[in-house]
Amino acid sequence: MTENLNVRIDKWLWMVRIFKTRSIATDACHAGKVKVNGQTIKPSKLVKRDECYQIRIGILQKTVKVIDSPKQRVGAPLVNQYFEDLTPSEEYENLKTLRTKFEHRDHGSGRPTKRDRRQIEFLKDFYPSEE
Repeated sequence: MTENLNVRIDKWLWMVRIFKTRSIATDACHAGKVKVNGQTIKPSKLVKRDECYQIRIGILQKTVKVIDSPKQRVGAPLVNQYFEDLTPSEEYENLKTLRTKFEHRDHGSGRPTKRDRRQIEFLKDFYPSEE
């Protein structure tokens, strides 16, 4: 049986550094980007030990399994004590491939303009990751 850790999912996601701020984690829950067993969850849901969460961060579909909950936000080297990353390596490879495909610029061409940056962001968001 899974045990409640008495921590809200939005707070836990922030404490283990999956999201930069708690409000971003809350917004992700409201937007349906945090799921458990395919079901969208509210930010007030309590985290359970050994439960797997699917988290959409941009184009990356991250899957994590809860091990424990910290008392407060922890440093980056310590986050592996609190969750196990079950994300397939193909997801990270697709992300890397997509970034290099759209973000490569010839040396000396300068910074992208605002229009260029918006086009790059559009392509990263809507380009299918399967090839």
